Amino acid sequence: MSKVVVIGTGTMGIGIAAGFLAYGANTILLGRNPAKTTSCIEAIENCAASINPAWPQLGGALSTGSIADWSDWTNTDLVIESVSENLGLKRLIFSDLDQRLPSHIPIGSNTSGFPISDITASLPTAHRMFNTHYFMPAHIVPLVEVVLGKTSDPELAKTVCQLFQAHHKKPVLVKKDIPGFLANRIQHALMREVLSLVDEGIATPDDIDTAVRYSFGFRYAAVGPMTQKEISGWEGMALAAELIYPSLSNITAPPACVTNLVKSGKTGIAKGEGFKQWSPEEAAILKSNYEERLKAAFEVLKVAPDKEDH
Repeated sequence: MSKVVVIGTGTMGIGIAAGFLAYGANTILLGRNPAKTTSCIEAIENCAASINPAWPQLGGALSTGSIADWSDWTNTDLVIESVSENLGLKRLIFSDLDQRLPSHIPIGSNTSGFPISDITASLPTAHRMFNTHYFMPAHIVPLVEVVLGKTSDPELAKTVCQLFQAHHKKPVLVKKDIPGFLANRIQHALMREVLSLVDEGIATPDDIDTAVRYSFGFRYAAVGPMTQKEISGWEGMALAAELIYPSLSNITAPPACVTNLVKSGKTGIAKGEGFKQWSPEEAAILKSNYEERLKAAFEVLKVAPDKEDH
């Protein structure tokens, strides 16, 4: 049975812990505030039940503790840090773990922005440290990016990937810690274009959502972009690219349609308004529908699994 330690009591830490607990791992959540850490137990168990109602029968146990006081590293397979996006704080945590953990235990950071090489600079055991980047909601979205830093051990990274696979995640190994890693680079390439289209008045946000969801977004739940073009043929893609690529956006900063929203505090449903207004009721319905659709998409992904799933 696997044993995983998750550091951080925010939304991502709860989701990461739930994902391991749901599929039988002994899961430990560590935080700085014991009361807050203990208060996360119900949320973790509820998230675990939402993706695998049978989780209590698998034998995995959930426990909590203090980052400062935890010392039971026996049989630990992986430690994942998921605290707030503060480089100084993450470096302090990794420096502490570098000294306290047996050197064979891999350590990951769920940061979405900081390269693991920056977090672990000059640490003696940086070879066993990686980015282990999840996507929200962490208990539902299957992907985890395992990113190599300058001194990360590629073979140990493969072992980490196997651990994620054993707990129903889909890891990808990113061989260099470039900004945005893999998925966010692809996502931001898309966002640069769609935001430019909105900013230039070519399409509305709603129409862009519809265009993506009901065309290539719809297909990507079945196969990824590379395989989809294997199916449709690269010759058509190459011809279209010659026409389209020269006109694609190459802006190097977010366009006015976004910066104006941010400056005015209209940053999305948490604030009640982004490109559109959201009542609390509408926000709750959207979040619920979003999670249900993600779960449904995950069921689609399990139909006739890819070769690597066997």
